[in-house]
Amino acid sequence: MIAFVVAAYLIGSLSFAVIVSKAMGMADPRSYGSGNPGATNVLRSGNKLAALLTLLGDGLKGWVAVALSAHFAPRHGLDAQAVAAAGLAVLAGHMWPLFFGFKGGKGVATAVGVLLGFSPWLALAAAATWLFVAVVLRISSLSALVAALLSPVYAYFIVGPQSVFFGATLVIAFLVLHRHKSNMLKLLSGQEGKIGDKADGDAKHQ
Repeated sequence: MIAFVVAAYLIGSLSFAVIVSKAMGMADPRSYGSGNPGATNVLRSGNKLAALLTLLGDGLKGWVAVALSAHFAPRHGLDAQAVAAAGLAVLAGHMWPLFFGFKGGKGVATAVGVLLGFSPWLALAAAATWLFVAVVLRISSLSALVAALLSPVYAYFIVGPQSVFFGATLVIAFLVLHRHKSNMLKLLSGQEGKIGDKADGDAKHQ
């Protein structure tokens, strides 16, 4: 199981916000806006394609880590616990990436990718919740907080309270909420930005 966890963590350590921005000749997303290497902050640069590629990349790596573990675990006599552990490891890699000084993103897209690996219906429920709040209120962090809070509820009914994936979803929700502590404070003070707000200065080029 250790090999699965290490591999998943390394996959998670690939920060697509930084990789995509560098490939497209943009400023490091950690240098503007919220400083968070995620799709929402990349969107503040005004480059929608870069933000979309970041979103897809971060989500895909979460799913890939879980899918690969689910495929290879039975061959090594491992069960769903190894798959769940890989899901948590890839999210940890995104939040604390080895390749980028352990300063990563808040894990929303990667978390959805992991949930997709656990159960497509679980991922759909969480993503739909995020999208609904985002469309209505246009605040990415609030969308993430609501989706994180409700995801264990969805998991309870979709995968069942006895499933190891239910326990993993609880941990995922806690990690995402933990990474959004500063956003909670901004929300309470009315200072949280909205989706599509531009970053100060020129974030399009280095």
